[in-house]
Amino acid sequence: MGYLLVMALKSAWNRRLTLGLMVIVIALSVTLLVAVERIRQDARAAFSQSVSGTDLVIGARTSPVQLMLFAIFRIGEATNTMRWSSYEEIAAHPSVAWAIPLSLGDSHRGFPVLGTTAGYFEHFRFGSAQPLVLAQGRPFADGANAAFDAVLGAEVAQQLGYTLDERIVLSHGTGDISMTEHTDKPFKIVGILARTGTPVDRTVHINLQAIEAIHLDWQGGAQVPGFSIPAKYVSKFDLTPKHITAVLTGLHNRVQVFRMQRFVNDYQGEPLLAVLPGVALDQLWQVIGVIEQILLLISFMVTLVGLSGLTAVILAGLNERRRELAILRSVGARPRDIFLMLTMESLAITLLGTLFGLVTVNLLSVLGGPWLQAHHGLVIQPVFITTHDAALLGMVIVAGLLASLVPGYRAYRLSLSDGLTPRL
Repeated sequence: MGYLLVMALKSAWNRRLTLGLMVIVIALSVTLLVAVERIRQDARAAFSQSVSGTDLVIGARTSPVQLMLFAIFRIGEATNTMRWSSYEEIAAHPSVAWAIPLSLGDSHRGFPVLGTTAGYFEHFRFGSAQPLVLAQGRPFADGANAAFDAVLGAEVAQQLGYTLDERIVLSHGTGDISMTEHTDKPFKIVGILARTGTPVDRTVHINLQAIEAIHLDWQGGAQVPGFSIPAKYVSKFDLTPKHITAVLTGLHNRVQVFRMQRFVNDYQGEPLLAVLPGVALDQLWQVIGVIEQILLLISFMVTLVGLSGLTAVILAGLNERRRELAILRSVGARPRDIFLMLTMESLAITLLGTLFGLVTVNLLSVLGGPWLQAHHGLVIQPVFITTHDAALLGMVIVAGLLASLVPGYRAYRLSLSDGLTPRL
């Protein structure tokens, strides 16, 4: 068997240019396949960690997916709101360690505006329990005195070119185009958050009291004609919100999460819904996860094309190697030996291309990992090979082995006289 391997390697070396190109093709195919699988797995992990450390997300009764969409991803609008009194009762529950109210409904040049409290910067976590970090400035404080301070997400500041101490005007309602702006009550940028790769990056954060302040002279979703309350007088009014959109809660003990969930779902004051973020995010991923399956299928097809090209190249080369194979037969090589030699040659090319592809993926992970984490919050695990990688590469190698049987069988069927008789 050893001499067959030596002959296969020497024969491959004589055709190193052609086979080298096939190794590159297979390596690129494997690189794409493994890279897509890793990004798929890590993107799913990042998606499920858009909010971390929050035990329950609470809002008005709706579907869990819809609640997560507008409370965490700022997509869509709440069909209903919950009373501030309900929030206070939930926050005062003995099982609750902290509660962060969220109020949505306004925007700034297409970016959502989130009204919340200073506790948001203290308790909100993303990824692997990572806290929010300010790249510049400071967070806003609670109370009417800081009602017109704003903290921007990294994407908002970058796309709109904002810096600290600039003034911005919010728009009533959501969307890229708003006909009504709160021009009489501008906000001052006091902080810019570091990039997280989550919806936080695309959010303008303001004081919860500011939501009430900018709507003091509004009624029924429109400004009262001929009536305006200047910003300097808003502190004279009671800015306690009457309704909010949702609440993020953390418990003293996670063992109590189902009991607390049952308490909220059976709340008598108004119909509320409490969802576990992890469970709801898994449900949401199932809705959009078809995209990852399509990407993986495309990668498989590219790999199969590469293996098919390998088979085609070796089959095309059999005509040039007719004399070589016939001479081997004439000096005692059996048809089985020829079959094994061709099979080992194809399998060796597949293995070499697979190894190069795996090395390429890891190099790209090392070089591009920091950029992906900084700009998209996607953390690529620094592992040379994962269990998912091993399964995929095993399938590639098996497919390469099956593809190698075709030229091997073809060579097996060639007769001795076919190779020694010159063709006219």
